[in-house]
Amino acid sequence: MRRPIQTSENRNVKTLRLKVDPAQLDSQEAKSAIAQAAQILRAGGLVALPTETVYGLGANALDAEAVTRIFTAKQRPSWDPIIVHIAGPVEGNSMLEQLVVNAPSTAEALMRSFWPGPLTLLLPRSSAVPDVVTAGRALVGIRMPAHPVAFELIRHAGIPIAAPSANVFGHISPTTAEHVLEDLDGKIDAVLDAGPTQHGVESTVLDPNQNPMMIYRPGAVTAPQIARVVAGPVKTIKESILPDAAPRQALPSPGVGLRHYAPRACLILVEGALSELAARLSAAAQPHERERLGVMLPAELANTDLGAPLRAAANYAWGRWTVPYELAETLYAGLRALDAQGCDVILCPMPEPGGINDAIRDRLRKAAYSI
Repeated sequence: MRRPIQTSENRNVKTLRLKVDPAQLDSQEAKSAIAQAAQILRAGGLVALPTETVYGLGANALDAEAVTRIFTAKQRPSWDPIIVHIAGPVEGNSMLEQLVVNAPSTAEALMRSFWPGPLTLLLPRSSAVPDVVTAGRALVGIRMPAHPVAFELIRHAGIPIAAPSANVFGHISPTTAEHVLEDLDGKIDAVLDAGPTQHGVESTVLDPNQNPMMIYRPGAVTAPQIARVVAGPVKTIKESILPDAAPRQALPSPGVGLRHYAPRACLILVEGALSELAARLSAAAQPHERERLGVMLPAELANTDLGAPLRAAANYAWGRWTVPYELAETLYAGLRALDAQGCDVILCPMPEPGGINDAIRDRLRKAAYSI
């Protein structure tokens, strides 16, 4: 059965759609759009912005009232902390110095290696960071986005930007401006439309203060890559020690809630090597042959007969199974596309562990989690 998305009826904001070509940032159109978005942020408003991972919903990270508006627009619970985005030079960064105190030396090496980029570091917060950003926790998630539009917006605004994904809490993350507007049109001030995002899954979240370091959310920057920089062990949090779907206290990191990234349709995950996937998808479809079925279909299976239950299914051309970054880039777009076609059930193969596949598996497990 399709799951309803809870939405607010408070639609009293005219959401501006400001288009920016990332390859033409010197154009008058781009400069005007970024200047307008920066002014909205400085005035305490909400702007959805493209990053190299997903679209984020931004507000002035130093303004508690502005950040609270993020939680209201997204219907995000207060126990879930959010990431702060900065811009400027990696070393001697004035925004970072304003937000963080006593960062470990290993954090500096990680910044030099992966910033700008899809790595969020949990660092000791300064008194300038409002409690609402960290859900009262002592660590704040900081990253420097590599997307040229996000970087230029933050630089132009001159303030750090708090920005979780720009969607209704728990729903599929947005990788286009259209996705943002599907969830938040009329609830936010503007969206900077710079086309589809690159990586398609959220940043890696790492706590470098622990030994061994702990990845709370896997992403495009992988544990082996981090380990090579810090010359030490890096672990990924086990699902068995993640908080409940409705935790009693603040989460230790953004992105660790068990129910996230979910379509309205019931999502069924199918494990197996590529050579086994056709048979396993067919078997998984049989109990649901009376329902509207959708399939996240790897390119290698495009011309395969998956059996009678799936002949009439809606198929999304997901990408090549052997090219994990293609799967990551189009994961959320595919789930949204099948939802839009009215699917009651979505069958999705699970890539084998390793590299960015770990991030894909993490998102799919949370998307399929039943409360």
